[in-house]
Amino acid sequence: MAHLIDLKTFTDKRGNLTVIEKVIPFEIKRIFYIYGVDDSKRGGHRHHKTVQAAICLKGSCKIYNNNSREEKEFVLDRPDKCLILLPEDWHTMFEFSNDAILMVLASENFEESDYIFEPYQK
Repeated sequence: MAHLIDLKTFTDKRGNLTVIEKVIPFEIKRIFYIYGVDDSKRGGHRHHKTVQAAICLKGSCKIYNNNSREEKEFVLDRPDKCLILLPEDWHTMFEFSNDAILMVLASENFEESDYIFEPYQK
């Protein structure tokens, strides 16, 4: 099941510095970010093998997750909060704030055949 991890952050009078080091449970092969989203839903798939780490660098968004056994909704609203999505996690991203920037780190390069678009049957 998808789960949140806290990213190590150093804070002082100058501001914040968040570090992504030794906490992502896979080798990063691809990075992309989503921004300028209207009221659309993004995602709507799961994977055969890709593991992902989602971080909302600015603003906020919600991620609905279903792994066929459990459904859960996550709110990403801080750049030190990271959602790990496993391959079986069918997910959609929605309710993006106007200023939202959602960065996703992926364990695999893009392969169309890795995507499964059909949601789990209830």
